[in-house]
Parts: sequence; C-alpha cells; structure tokens
Amino acid sequence: MNSELQLKLNSAVAQFWSSRETQAQKQGIKTGVRDAGARAAVTGGSQMDGFVALVRDLLEESGVDSPVVYCERHIELPGWFRPEKKWDLLVVVEGCLIAAIEFKSQVGSFGNNFNNRTEEALGSATDLWAAYREGAFKPSARPWLGYLMLLEDAPASTRPVKAQEEPHFKVFEEFKSASYARRYEILLTKLVRERLYDAACFLMSNSTDGLKGRYSEPVPELNFTTFVSSLVAKAIACKKTQ
Repeated sequence: MNSELQLKLNSAVAQFWSSRETQAQKQGIKTGVRDAGARAAVTGGSQMDGFVALVRDLLEESGVDSPVVYCERHIELPGWFRPEKKWDLLVVVEGCLIAAIEFKSQVGSFGNNFNNRTEEALGSATDLWAAYREGAFKPSARPWLGYLMLLEDAPASTRPVKAQEEPHFKVFEEFKSASYARRYEILLTKLVRERLYDAACFLMSNSTDGLKGRYSEPVPELNFTTFVSSLVAKAIACKKTQ
C-alpha cells in the first residue's frame, strides 16, 4: 500500500471511532436518555461514512466520474426475494450496474450480532444474484460485488469461543473454538471463494488506537489494497467499453 492510500485509510478508521464517540454523546443530549451499552454509539448510523467516501474518491481519482458513483441517494437496487435493497455504494454507468458494495462494522455484542451479519451478507448476495439471473439489471454484464467489515479488536472478539450445543450433527472443524474474529475470517474468505462476492476486506481496530487511525489486516487475502484494486480495475474496464 502506498503512503498516500495508507494515510487515507488511517483517516477513515479514525473517523469511524470519533463518529461513534460523537453519536454517543449527541444521543444522550437530544433525548435525555442514553441507550444501554454501545447502542448509543450506533443510532446515528454514519460510522462507516469515511470508508464509503474513501472508496468513492479512489474511483473518481481513477477516472470514474462522480455522477456514476452513488453513496447517499439513489442507492436502491431491485431484489428477487424482496422489492429492493439499499446498498452503501453503487457504480452505475449509462444504465449498467458496475458494482455494489456493503460497508459493515461490529463493536461489542459479538455473540448476538455475528449470526445476524452472516445472514445479512448471504441474503444480500443471494438476492442480488437471483435478480441478476432474472434480468433485473439488463443490459448489465455481471456486476462486481464487494463487502468490507471493520471488527472491534477486543478480548471478547479474539478469545476462543466454544460452539453451541450440537444435539444432532457436528459443526465443521474450523469453527470449533474459533474466536469471533476467526469466524469473520472464515465467513469473508468463503463468501469470496464461493463467488458470492468478488472481493472482501477485513479490518480490525480498537477504540483507543483506532482514534489514531491504527488498524490491522488479519488475513492477507482480505486486505484493503487488494479489495479496492479489484474494484477500480472492474470500474475502469467497464467504463471504457460503454
């Protein structure tokens, strides 16, 4: 990763954590009642905006004009199992869907939310590919689908977790005693290898070092440079053919 891109990614990480702090403070001021636990920090829903803006800027710097990159409005796509779904960032060039990306995070509540994130990721991809199969995005060629996850680096996310009861059948070996961080590694790797997503990125950071922009990339296959390089290459190639 070059130094300029490194600084921009550090800034997006820092913005994530500072946004959570700001939202937690504002939530209590506006309502007079603070939500329990970490919920006060997530009700604003804009923690991942720095990452969305970074990817948008990288696309524009690569020659993909801003009017074809959508990340605030007009981000709905039709589904096959539901009428439509909002994505975090879309690239649409002259009526052709080029790319769609999800930006997700998880801080705390690891046991409660891992399965939800898994079901969301699988459901969103399955729905989009079914809609594509049925011609929802004509005349688009196969679009590029991406998923970026930022997970809190904390003792509760990195320590081994015993699988739940196995009353009928055994869980796969790789999940036994796997931490939630390891489970995300497995999930994102399988999503890409099964071609449900074209690329995925997995970042970890904690609330202290994260305010300084620090993070880690636990899996080389899921690093940010590879993720955005794949996206930009797809967008440029498609734009040249329009």
